[in-house]
Amino acid sequence: MGKSRLEAFSDGVIAIIITIMVLELKVPQGGSIDALAPLIPVFLSYVLSFVYVGIYWNNHHHMLHTCHKVTGPMLWANLHLLFWLSLFPFATGWMGENHFAAAPSAVYGVVLMMAAVAYWILQQIIIASQGRESLLKKAVGSDWKGRLSPLIYLIAIPTAFWSPWISQGLYVLVALIWLVPDRRIENALAGKETSLTRPGT
Repeated sequence: MGKSRLEAFSDGVIAIIITIMVLELKVPQGGSIDALAPLIPVFLSYVLSFVYVGIYWNNHHHMLHTCHKVTGPMLWANLHLLFWLSLFPFATGWMGENHFAAAPSAVYGVVLMMAAVAYWILQQIIIASQGRESLLKKAVGSDWKGRLSPLIYLIAIPTAFWSPWISQGLYVLVALIWLVPDRRIENALAGKETSLTRPGT
């Protein structure tokens, strides 16, 4: 089957996730700048989660560009990823409303880690469906980002009960790692197109 419905459904769910998160930013009652102060933790949580959702949307978009067809296991793996992404608004709101307290910060880390695991599972299922000449496998290579991120989350989650701010710093670190432009899939796709248009191929 084609991938257009999978892409459209995923884009729609991600758009709804961002909409729900921004609705957590309640309008302050007062008319002064001071009235915004209680919203700062909520806003910072929103910014961090918005960046994460944006990273997932971007990478998901590029990953599906390597596919020409969608299989049943891919559909379920994609739903698994969307399930964990759909928990972002809850985890974000709880953490922000409680000013980065230990338990909400740890739960936020669990959601981040499970989303990373779900993304990795989807990636592996796509690679398996493409066979030995998998374009996605060639593109991701050793996938050091995908391997490093869950390890940082595993450190950050228990750290939240000792120092929530250090755990927040680790969550920001992972986001920064992924924010660096990653052109592995773009380069792999460009290389494939070049080989297809080269005379004699």
